[in-house]
Amino acid sequence: MDVQQIIFQFLGGLGIFLFGLKYMGDGLQRSAGDNLRDILNKFTSTPFRAVLAGIVVTVLIQSSSGTTVLTVGLVSAGFMKLKQAIGIVMGANIGTTVTAFIIGFDIGAYALPIIAVGALLLFFFKRPFINSLGQVIFGFGALFYGLELMGDGLRPLEDLEVFTNAMVTLSHNPVLGVISGTLFTFMMQSSSATIGILQELYSQGSMSLDAALPILFGSNIGTTITAILAAIGASVAAKRTSASHVIFNLSGTAIILLLLSPFTSLVSFLSTQFSLNAAMQIAFAHGMFNVFNVLVQMWFISQIAALVTKLVPGDDALIEYDSSHLDYSIIQTAPSVALNQAKLEIAQMGEFVTEEFKSMFNYYKNQDEKSRLNTLQLEEVVNKIDVHLTEYLMLISVEDLPLQNSTEHSKLVDGKR
Repeated sequence: MDVQQIIFQFLGGLGIFLFGLKYMGDGLQRSAGDNLRDILNKFTSTPFRAVLAGIVVTVLIQSSSGTTVLTVGLVSAGFMKLKQAIGIVMGANIGTTVTAFIIGFDIGAYALPIIAVGALLLFFFKRPFINSLGQVIFGFGALFYGLELMGDGLRPLEDLEVFTNAMVTLSHNPVLGVISGTLFTFMMQSSSATIGILQELYSQGSMSLDAALPILFGSNIGTTITAILAAIGASVAAKRTSASHVIFNLSGTAIILLLLSPFTSLVSFLSTQFSLNAAMQIAFAHGMFNVFNVLVQMWFISQIAALVTKLVPGDDALIEYDSSHLDYSIIQTAPSVALNQAKLEIAQMGEFVTEEFKSMFNYYKNQDEKSRLNTLQLEEVVNKIDVHLTEYLMLISVEDLPLQNSTEHSKLVDGKR
């Protein structure tokens, strides 16, 4: 195989792999719907629950970057505190290891039949849920097909002296390996792609575990670029969330590098005990690294929050929204009272809309950044109230209301639109 063919096969396989990963994630996200933001918003009352929420959402969408972007958006809108967001970011790092475990299963030979099943569900069924399922299956198959093509393209590298020497250098210089993993993931915008390539190279015997692990750790640092980009132009709180992501992964990598020799020995020992294949060894190491990182750092969330507050100074400028008007416990027992609660919430919504228009006109007049951010935050708040109100009024509608209250309910529904 000549150099051109190696490059073309690798790049083509990489493109199909990234498409499959994204397409599968989009299908999962469509299936989950608005539940993703609700999980992040509601189930983050303690650091442990925030970590769990980060894991669950990342598993659902197969993207730690996607979870981080959602979190940055919620923090920017003022619906989430910095400490909650840090917990979610930590959980996202564990959740993203699922992709590596999926790749660890050797089912590349069945990639094309899996793609065929996905296409069948996509094009011959009309139900949205079946279509979403087809999208997930199609993306899943494309992921493995791309991985197979990449593997075929990478296989001749082990015969190249330059590549062999580079792998020896990396095995003796962990810091260089971390930098390589960081830069490659930075360029790819996907830690899963870096780890997928790493699994292929290690499976083929093209690199040792000593060379592979630092690159694996570096991929966790490289993936923080997405959070950094998402925070550009966002609120101070969102920038702090992004900074916490970088600090979490940097400090975790620094700690594990100090323990690299025993960590490598532990991975080798467990791989032998559980008879793991080479790709699964990398997935196992990835999972162990992130779980260890979270277990160590989740007890220091307050300290991390204090550190990023010093590193990113400024006023949070968050819009506080209190939904205490909507008491769900009284809907069944006193629906008429619940209706009055909805009125109060609509009044509050009107106040936020007024403030949003004022802020928007001020931005058009002065073109200042503070007004722009304020307008975006107020828009998020109004959308959130709208979601809560719609749900609340729907629950009231199934109760037995007197005629007057029923008419009032209809007016509120129409007025809210």
